[in-house]
Amino acid sequence: MHRFRTTVVRLRPLTAQSQSRPRPAAVGGGSRTFQQPARHLTSSVAAEPFLNGTSLNYVEEMYYTWLENPKNVHKSWDVFFHNANAGAPPGAAYQRPPPLTGTFQGLAGVQALVEAQPNMEKLVKDHLAVQSLIRAYQVRGHHIAKLDPLDISCVDFDDAPCTVGFQNIGLYDLAKCDLDKTFRLPTTTFVGGNESALPLREIIQRLEVAYCQHIGVEFMFINDVEQCQWIRQKFETPGIMRFTLEEKRTLLARMIRSTRFEEFLQKKWSSEKRFGLEGCESLIPALKTIIDKSSLSGVESVIMGMSHRGRLNVLANVIRKELEQIFCQFDSKLEAADEGSGDVKYHLGMYHKRMNRVSNRLITLSLVANPSHLEAVDPVVQGKTKAEQFYCGDTEGKRVMSILLHGDAAFAGQGIVYETFHLSDLPSYTTHGTIHVVVNNQIGFTTDPRMARSSPYPTDVARVVNAPIFHVNADDPEAVMYVCNVAAEWRNTFHKDVVVDLVCYRRNGHNEMDEPMFTQPLMYKQIKKQKGVLQKFAEKAIAEGVITTQDYKEEIVRYDKICEEAYTRSKDEKILHIKHWLDSPWPDFFTLEGQPKTMSCPSTGISEEELGHIGNIAASVPVENFTIHGGLRRILKNRANMVSQRECDWALGEYMAFGSLLKEGIHVRLSGQDVERGTFSHRHHVLHDQNVDKRVCVPMDFVSPDQAPYTVCNSSLSEYGVLGFELGFAMASPNALVLWEAQFGDFHNTAQCIIDQFISPGQAKWVRQNGIVLLLPHGMEGMGPEHSSARPERFLQMCNDDSDVFPKLSEDLAMRQLYDCNWIVVNCSTPANYFHVLRRQILQPFRKPLIVFTPKSLLRHPEAKSSFDDMLPGTHFRRLIPDDGPAASGPQAVKRVIFCSGKIYYELIRERKNRGADDAVAVVRIEQLSPFPFDLVKEETDRYPNADLVWCQEEHKNQGYYDYVKPRIRTTVRRTRPVWYAGRESAAAPATGNKHTHLSELQRLLDTAFDLDAFSGKC
Repeated sequence: MHRFRTTVVRLRPLTAQSQSRPRPAAVGGGSRTFQQPARHLTSSVAAEPFLNGTSLNYVEEMYYTWLENPKNVHKSWDVFFHNANAGAPPGAAYQRPPPLTGTFQGLAGVQALVEAQPNMEKLVKDHLAVQSLIRAYQVRGHHIAKLDPLDISCVDFDDAPCTVGFQNIGLYDLAKCDLDKTFRLPTTTFVGGNESALPLREIIQRLEVAYCQHIGVEFMFINDVEQCQWIRQKFETPGIMRFTLEEKRTLLARMIRSTRFEEFLQKKWSSEKRFGLEGCESLIPALKTIIDKSSLSGVESVIMGMSHRGRLNVLANVIRKELEQIFCQFDSKLEAADEGSGDVKYHLGMYHKRMNRVSNRLITLSLVANPSHLEAVDPVVQGKTKAEQFYCGDTEGKRVMSILLHGDAAFAGQGIVYETFHLSDLPSYTTHGTIHVVVNNQIGFTTDPRMARSSPYPTDVARVVNAPIFHVNADDPEAVMYVCNVAAEWRNTFHKDVVVDLVCYRRNGHNEMDEPMFTQPLMYKQIKKQKGVLQKFAEKAIAEGVITTQDYKEEIVRYDKICEEAYTRSKDEKILHIKHWLDSPWPDFFTLEGQPKTMSCPSTGISEEELGHIGNIAASVPVENFTIHGGLRRILKNRANMVSQRECDWALGEYMAFGSLLKEGIHVRLSGQDVERGTFSHRHHVLHDQNVDKRVCVPMDFVSPDQAPYTVCNSSLSEYGVLGFELGFAMASPNALVLWEAQFGDFHNTAQCIIDQFISPGQAKWVRQNGIVLLLPHGMEGMGPEHSSARPERFLQMCNDDSDVFPKLSEDLAMRQLYDCNWIVVNCSTPANYFHVLRRQILQPFRKPLIVFTPKSLLRHPEAKSSFDDMLPGTHFRRLIPDDGPAASGPQAVKRVIFCSGKIYYELIRERKNRGADDAVAVVRIEQLSPFPFDLVKEETDRYPNADLVWCQEEHKNQGYYDYVKPRIRTTVRRTRPVWYAGRESAAAPATGNKHTHLSELQRLLDTAFDLDAFSGKC
């Protein structure tokens, strides 16, 4: 039994078995972790002055080394530890080792011990100083790294001095005379290579090479020792950044392609916008290096997202899109797309499967189409990546990965970047590590970085998720290649995000037509002097004998010839085929021509037996010994009662739709804030054991033994990021029902970019169908201006149907309308119709986004229930529900037809009953607002030829559905009858904040709706 007792610490007893040094456990590429015994304070530090708080780590370092082998430490340490373990009192443990000529005796020995004490103290302090210096390089070496190719970097570190280098050793109480002294290296550095001690001068030189050249590494904020050690090993190990001749030749060839592609476009179309890559040509070899390394690690699919700068180059030289398909996009005579309205060439996406020449493995590359909203594509890419991982069973992200490209100004300035980062480690959203590549032009459109961000680097947002950040001078292709290799290896090792910051410049303005000298004259004077990166790298490669000048020129000529031949072929292209730019094909879902296999939809009803089975699952707890909340027990009991009575409410209708689709093999994914329970405590798809923490039960998982998986997940408090993610998830496969539910309907407005740029026009721009469902709680409940309106007017305004054109009537009109529309907008008034519209979303032969305005008070409304009869085989979604009361029996006597949608129907029929107007007023519900059911509305207007036509809504006149519905009803009746309005007056806010005012407004609109003389004399 050994004990080490000092005036500062006492280590717990160490058995013979545990004496082996516990701290250097090898991890990965030589990283080490520390498992230190517990420490206990015993007495004053005054007895041994060199043992203070700052030196404690060093002393423990020596102690562990001594435990491994006493010969590994100085003799003085050997004696000290022997005495300390033997129980020497404070101050007496240290003894000077005996001289060669004899032993110390008496006062002479004591005097020598006292004289040696200051030397020992300086030795400890000097070693600690060296450790502090090493750490300073690791923490702040990137401050003085040569990252900016223009050498005008405006990165602002608040004028804090970077205390590294030979000139600053005095700050660590080291002197010039210490530069040639040898110091033992701590385990937190790898600059020694195979050596355990080095002269201080050599230590500094190696740290300068590792941290202060063309690579700047930010990683010391990471709170995982293993990860920090891994990064240190990758950048500090002497000589680690070496490449073979073959690797250098490949790098040069890729630089030639990247550079000459841009030069070819500039030569042929000098006056066209193309958002070229000039100034960051090393991006192409960077991406190809990441893909090569990832493919070698087993990655089979890479999903990429980027904005417009360099997109054509990435399509040509990374995705390997046919050059003629790119070049023909510049032809002004090219006819419009075969379908859709199309998009500009630098927004389009692409999907391609090819052989990777480095790994000799097939790899699928997908570049997702993106609007000009630079970072909007980030969560979409993550969602698509997650979906592909899910469908191929890739639970660790080893087969499918994502790469996101960013601009410096957008990465720092756009909040969606932060939202996307915060999805990176959430269980239902993680993609197990994304590689972020920042094309750091050091400028926005015309805005300097010092005006565009408050942080020193544009990449500082990545620190919130402990992602390492590798800054690299983009004019050093070898450094870029090495950093990208490390980034790919990091992602494969730890499955965490990583950022590569390519510090470069933009040789032209924001686009090729823009004049940057207006706003950045000094920068662009320097850029005009700047030698191109290809020229610099080629000169270096030729000087090193990597390639001859003749071979270099021949390589350029070879690629120029490829471009010229493709240019010639591009002239044969007469029509732009948008399908050639599809980023997410569904080959088995459509015909070979990309058309639906049928134009009919089967019944969306299910059998009575299935309804009963799913209803019983919804009313049960399928796990034994599971204690649920008492209030939830009552809810489940009510569900069981409804099933026994063959009826369902809203929550049970949703359960029936989800459960039946799961049983048919359709994956269902429901995501959003608080969706597991439901904002209004109606859903309860995840049950929580009241006695066991984190023990949950999902009854939907017990519908059938061979059912598809069900995913229900509470999201982070994000709309923009999460809706984008779910859109990407729905993009991957047509055979899944993907739903995003807003906590309240008006919360979708913070995700407006995804709705406006992707969901509404996505198919028209990119010929990309998507079946995502948006559930938006909506209704005027007297709860104030927020959370009342889901803003239906905005969705209806973006519908692509023509209000002035009455469609040609046919048997398949309903399906044709659905096929031609850009999205479907519904406001269901019954659980059965909600059930049907969800099932129709999957059973119809194509995919369209579905916007559902879901209820709040109707969730528990006693009349808002449906019979199983409305959900049986042969039943369908009802686009319009006609009046089935007395008015329908005597249509000639009906004086008014009130068209409405949603919750207001129940207010209207209650008021009609109270007034005894069942014979005089018919109430018709339009359940599907868009595409507008012209044919069914015509049937209703024809049925009641003597009636006034009134549109009634609870929303204000300038909101809601009125402006959309009125012209379409007028078109239906050929403008022969007016359409009157009954509802709230126009207002700026969606609803009043006063309960009394709310009720007064409601009564007023009901009075108007049922006052048969309200519109007399008006025209």
